Amino acid sequence: MDEFWEFFWFVVVFFLFVAYLRVLFAIITDLFRDHQMSGWLKALWLLFLFVIPFLSALIYLIVRNEGMTERSAAAFQQVRQAQDTYIQEVAGTGESPAQRIADAKALLDSGAITPQEFETLKSKALT
Repeated sequence: MDEFWEFFWFVVVFFLFVAYLRVLFAIITDLFRDHQMSGWLKALWLLFLFVIPFLSALIYLIVRNEGMTERSAAAFQQVRQAQDTYIQEVAGTGESPAQRIADAKALLDSGAITPQEFETLKSKALT
């Protein structure tokens, strides 16, 4: 029976340790995202995070929670905007397939592309 409780406590302690590491990395990430805080204040927070780990992490989460949320949301929006821009670039100019085919037809009529290239552009626009 002792082996069960030893294993149980190992799992609990391991879970709490991983949870603390997650919180610690979130705090450190937030510290470096905050461009309004001075470097000295960031260094002081990091010092406290390593000298008095649990108490300083708890204080940071209580005092700076709202700012953490705002900076995290702003970072998410920035990543989402970059992703949307990338998707639009990969998918084409954002035009409809009919518009892309019409543009390709105009290039074919002007002699800028060959009929084979027109068929390739047309098939890409339809997929």
